[in-house]
Amino acid sequence: MKIVTLTLNPALDKSSTVDHLVPEQKMRCGPLRLDAGGGGINVSKGIRKLGGESVAVFPTGGATGLRLQAILNEAGIETKVHPMEGETRENFSVTDVSANLQYRFTMPGLEMSESQADACLSIVAKLQPQYLVASGSLPPGLPNTYYEKVAVLARQINARLILDTSGAPLQAAADEGLFLLKPNLGELSALAGVKKLEMNEVDDAALEIIHQGKCEVVVVSLGPQGALLVTKDGFEHFPAPPVPKRSTVGAGDSMVAGMVWALSEGKSFRDMARTGVACGTAATMNPGTELFFAADVERLMGWMQEYGERYRFTDF
Repeated sequence: MKIVTLTLNPALDKSSTVDHLVPEQKMRCGPLRLDAGGGGINVSKGIRKLGGESVAVFPTGGATGLRLQAILNEAGIETKVHPMEGETRENFSVTDVSANLQYRFTMPGLEMSESQADACLSIVAKLQPQYLVASGSLPPGLPNTYYEKVAVLARQINARLILDTSGAPLQAAADEGLFLLKPNLGELSALAGVKKLEMNEVDDAALEIIHQGKCEVVVVSLGPQGALLVTKDGFEHFPAPPVPKRSTVGAGDSMVAGMVWALSEGKSFRDMARTGVACGTAATMNPGTELFFAADVERLMGWMQEYGERYRFTDF
């Protein structure tokens, strides 16, 4: 299997809408939508939308976990799970239609021991992926350094590790060395050891991280401004197409899905970054916990090809 995603803190995502959010009043909601969620799981969903295949590895517990697994299987996504006691967490989001504002409620998840997480890593090791995507928060019970262990495993099985997380877990894993990092500006600042980076400092900060051996490729997520691709050979900015925003839920995971799918198809780093920005942007066009539609991605890719290029690779 070329791609395996690892989600140590999966969730059943519930979403709905209200006409207007009012405190201390009963509000009539729209239809309830259920989605399988969690960083790596969302990446697997995105890869499937692009016509690719992956195996989603995650712990599962109770009726909620079974429902999550069933949703993925119905979508044609292969799963490998480690059963746990208790119920897989549920997250909830509500969109205030009148204000076009979304309120997201994220639960902490099942407490997980290191030995239970190691069981998930054993599943990954048996699958021998070419690309391993570890994405999302760590559940209660695991140390902040756990993704460092994931990085060690990736190196042992010759898998290219793509990590999308934040805070201390990101720092610990980067110190071990990865293939690709996708930080936002705040996360890149923390990795660089500074409080804030100005836009003209971003490329140098990312390049320094590469020179320190923390990763081979950095794709800095710039939100509505797109992304900055940085390798040891240079950098390039990929502006995001202008689209009406309905939700940012899953945009980052969609971006990662586009990038790892492109890599698995043998595409260049430039095409990888362009695909990632198109997928992330397309995800913001949809409400609730919906990711992107492949048709939107194709249309946005055309826009980026024709109008979006502003910078070319610069050799150092």
